[in-house]
Amino acid sequence: MDGRRLRAAPASAASPPQLSSIQSVVLDIEGTTSPISFVTDVLFPYARDNVRKHLEATYGTDEIALLRAQVEQDLAEGLAGAVPVPPEEAGKDAVIDALVANVEAMIKADRKITSLKQLQGRIWRTGFEGQEIKGVVFDDVPPALEKWHASGIKTYIYSSGSREAQRLIFGNTTYGDLRKYLCGFFDTTVGTKREPRSYYEIWQSVGVDRPSQILFLTDVYQEATAAKAAGVEVLISIRPGNTPLPENHGFQTITTFAEILT
Repeated sequence: MDGRRLRAAPASAASPPQLSSIQSVVLDIEGTTSPISFVTDVLFPYARDNVRKHLEATYGTDEIALLRAQVEQDLAEGLAGAVPVPPEEAGKDAVIDALVANVEAMIKADRKITSLKQLQGRIWRTGFEGQEIKGVVFDDVPPALEKWHASGIKTYIYSSGSREAQRLIFGNTTYGDLRKYLCGFFDTTVGTKREPRSYYEIWQSVGVDRPSQILFLTDVYQEATAAKAAGVEVLISIRPGNTPLPENHGFQTITTFAEILT
């Protein structure tokens, strides 16, 4: 068996991608490796419920300055939910009250912005380190990661969540530490997931000769379209609770990583 080849099991979607030359796999998290409910019902509420305590503990740091700058930008753009943050002279409590209100609005809107994702990642770190949270992945994910690793296929994560959050999730799963099977992590600092340029940047980073040697797995049609535009091969993940895909979307789909054969 060629240790650096993947192919998809037969699927119903038309025009399946040619996977015989895949050397790297890039995985989305929410709706692909992990249930959406883990993010919406566990991670997001934990961050929301602990944001005030975290901001009080980190007051005066660059993290506060980054959030303040984000709020100023949101106000300038007239975004709903953005409220002014008073100057330092107004006192710590007043500043934190305003920041909490803004962060809660960002979380509610599921904003994919670096300032929020970094904040959430640092809050989650407390939860993971205290074993209040365990990373949840679908049952078919660990054996697939192990098989790809053994076959010499390099696997990466690409998520709107911060790289720190990604490492926490995969380093503290109910199956143990899965980071030993992963070669790296990408977040919004490489670009948003709905822009083809982001996948071009990932291609430049993973060390393959052509974008078509990368397989990207996601549950989001717009992300799949962006990756395809960059020349990356794509499979769409169909999992319980995922948003339905448009009719005639044109992508091959899988319901389990076991459908991707080495």
